[in-house]
Amino acid sequence: MFEDLPPDLDRLRTLRTWHQMWLHRIDRKIALLTQRQTEPHRPRARPRTPEWTAEPGTGPDCSPAYIHHGACVLAGARGRPIGRDEARRLLADGVPACRRCRPDNRLAFLDPGA
Repeated sequence: MFEDLPPDLDRLRTLRTWHQMWLHRIDRKIALLTQRQTEPHRPRARPRTPEWTAEPGTGPDCSPAYIHHGACVLAGARGRPIGRDEARRLLADGVPACRRCRPDNRLAFLDPGA
């Protein structure tokens, strides 16, 4: 009946310890999966649309090429989110406003050079 098991006590105890270790690992995995299944599934939240974005230029310094409203379709995926104050500062420094979303109008920015 036990011909496939080792004949000595030391090796039998080693096998028992090894199997206990694996049963413990399996029980932990079962507990983890059970916990995951009972937790409510929450969809991932979409990242918030930034209020303003600075579209990077193509030059070596990648300075901003345009300022956009956060929801502007022309802003592209490379735009860097910026705050209201930084958008106003960049416009004052001469970075052009997008002609489609007109962030200068939304920020009530009056061009000091005009």
